Amino acid sequence: MSAETTRRTALIVGIAGQDGSYLAEHLLGLGYRVVGTSRDAAASRFEGLTTLGIRERVDVVSMSLVDFRSTMQVVSRVEPHEIYNLAGQTSVGLSFEQPVETFESIIVGTVNLLETIRMLDRPIRLYNAGSSEMFGNTRGEPANEETILRPCSPYAIAKATSFWQVAQYRDAYGIHAATGILFNHESPLRPERFVTQKVVAAACRIAAGQQHTLTLGDLSIARDWGWAPEYVVAMHGMLAADTPADYVIATGETFTLEAFVEAAFAAVGLDWRCHVTHDPALRRPTEIACGRADPAKAAAELGWRATVTMPAVARRMVEAKRRHREAIATRRAA
Repeated sequence: MSAETTRRTALIVGIAGQDGSYLAEHLLGLGYRVVGTSRDAAASRFEGLTTLGIRERVDVVSMSLVDFRSTMQVVSRVEPHEIYNLAGQTSVGLSFEQPVETFESIIVGTVNLLETIRMLDRPIRLYNAGSSEMFGNTRGEPANEETILRPCSPYAIAKATSFWQVAQYRDAYGIHAATGILFNHESPLRPERFVTQKVVAAACRIAAGQQHTLTLGDLSIARDWGWAPEYVVAMHGMLAADTPADYVIATGETFTLEAFVEAAFAAVGLDWRCHVTHDPALRRPTEIACGRADPAKAAAELGWRATVTMPAVARRMVEAKRRHREAIATRRAA
């Protein structure tokens, strides 16, 4: 049997995002053939893949995940061994403004993949991107795989629904499907609509004299922030396991947004208190006060543990942003 016929193929749905880009890099390193989808592959820029230097090593195809026919056609043609469902609307804040699009892209998209696998009747393994937002407010208690789901945003409700969809298809049809319940994970590939990158970008601009202040909402919210390139390793580990199961993926350490802001500004040599203002209008209609995680199951069964916690995450993001800014300045000066 040739090496080409034994090579595993992974289909990453939503490859243009942060997780899709890092996952593609990880799977390529393991020898996979990687195919990624976008609603319009010809028009998509795939900046994350380009930044990581792997764009030419990834095949991309157009697919509408909310269109069952499109989903079935692509999966049939690509013949993947593994599918990673990372698509759908990803912003909690935006989900309050666009609840219908959020529900359709996450709920309908997930069931289309599950139905495709069921109808094709192939041994395809499916990873589904869940979210710690599904837990809602646990009143400071660490959430694990047995914690009751109390979602409190349209995004979280959609993710909770997809979680139960996966569990039902796994139990009813024997599909090898798993949901990763990932807590916040960051990287230089985060767009500025996410608060961590908003903070990092502002800190760098303020340090360069290009901005004076940064306005944020509630600085007391607390999250478990990890390093995205580590989390995609756990995604693959779930599908490599003999028995499919759902896992909480997190560092196990929680920090306030204020602590993240302090770390980011310290990385550029500034005292955040001299530059950050507060605007209550930036608060969401419902907000999780504190997110805590218990990732013990992933450590015990997958052998996965996070090694990068929030202070290093903030520092790495700042360093990457400064290198990016310096590279742009060098190109302009050339």
